Amino acid sequence: MASVNKVILIGNLGNDPTIKEFPNGSIAEFSLATTETWKDRDSGERKSITDWHNVVVRRAALANVVKQYVKKGMSLYIEGKIRTRSYEKEGEKRYVTEILVDELTILTPRNSQEGGAPPQQPVSSSQTMPPMSAMDRAEDDLPF
Repeated sequence: MASVNKVILIGNLGNDPTIKEFPNGSIAEFSLATTETWKDRDSGERKSITDWHNVVVRRAALANVVKQYVKKGMSLYIEGKIRTRSYEKEGEKRYVTEILVDELTILTPRNSQEGGAPPQQPVSSSQTMPPMSAMDRAEDDLPF
């Protein structure tokens, strides 16, 4: 029987990403908040619930994009897979569930963040982010 492990999230960063440097590349970690809102049928009151997701970027090209452009409060679109791992702390077995990123898109507009985010362009594990000057030229060539 076939199975699928795919997660798609759109949310906001709770803090600046943590970057861990290793000889063979970087890993980026951050918390992403997703909020679901609805109108209560009985009271008509607007309600919401926020979930926090532990996000891990292990691929060097994506971790580099996160390191350069992603900041607290920014909105991101993320595709990846969910993974639960265990570890021991003080003799007690603990579990953590993480989202392992395969693709991300920065949704926050370029001019709304200090330092400027790249344009809304998906970045997958198989590609790297082009230099900013090349992206600026690509935007100028659009026919609309």
